[in-house]
Amino acid sequence: MKQSQNIQVALCKQSNQAKKDYRICLEASVDCITFLIRNGLALRGHDESDSSRNRGNFLELLDFHARGREDLQRVVLGKTPKNLQMTSPDILKDIVHAIASQTTKKIIQDIGDGFFAILVDESRDVSVKEQMAIVLRYVDGQGCVVERFLGISHVPDTRALTLKMEIFSMLVRHGLSLTRVRGHGYDGASNMKGEINGLKTLILTENPSVLCPLFCPSTSVDTCCCC
Repeated sequence: MKQSQNIQVALCKQSNQAKKDYRICLEASVDCITFLIRNGLALRGHDESDSSRNRGNFLELLDFHARGREDLQRVVLGKTPKNLQMTSPDILKDIVHAIASQTTKKIIQDIGDGFFAILVDESRDVSVKEQMAIVLRYVDGQGCVVERFLGISHVPDTRALTLKMEIFSMLVRHGLSLTRVRGHGYDGASNMKGEINGLKTLILTENPSVLCPLFCPSTSVDTCCCC
C-alpha cells in the first residue's frame, strides 16, 4: 500500500511539473509570436533543422529569449520532448489564430456602437485564388481616426454581387451591421466602379447613408471620409 502511495505521489509531482513546463513553453511561444507579428516578420524558416545556421525568426528568437531564463532554457533548448515545446507548425498556427481572434475582438469593442467606413481590395494570391481584404476606418475613443484590418476571405469570383455578399457576411460574423457604414473605398477595377453593377452601387442601394467615395488617381483607390 505504501509503495502504491509513493507511486501516486511521484506521478502527481511529475504531472504538476509537466504542467508547469507546458505553461512556460506556451507563454514563451506566445511572447515570441506576438513580437514577430507586431513587426510584420515571418515566423518559419526554410531550414529548421538542428544543423541549420538560421532556423527561422521564431526558433531563433525563442532560443535568444531562453538564454536569460534558466526555467526557459530547461524546457526549450532541447531539454523536453518536442511535443511539449510548443514549436510545431500546427501549434504556431493555433496561437496565431488565437491572437488574431483576440485582436479582432478588441477592434470591435473599440468601435462600440459608432459608425465606421469600409476599405475593400481584392487580388489573386500565389495559388491563383481570388481574395478580398477588408479594413475598417473609424474614430476611436481618443478621437483619433484609425484603420484596422478586419479580415481576408477567399471568394469564388470578383463580381460585384459576390464581393458585396462576402462583405455583408464578414460584417455579420463580427457583430457589425451594414447600416452603420458611413463611408466606403475600393480599388480602381471596373467591377468595383461600375455605376450599375459595381460594388459601390450595390452598397449604396443597401445603405443610402453611405457617403459617395472620391476617386484618388495617385493610389488608384477610392477614398472617403468617415462620419
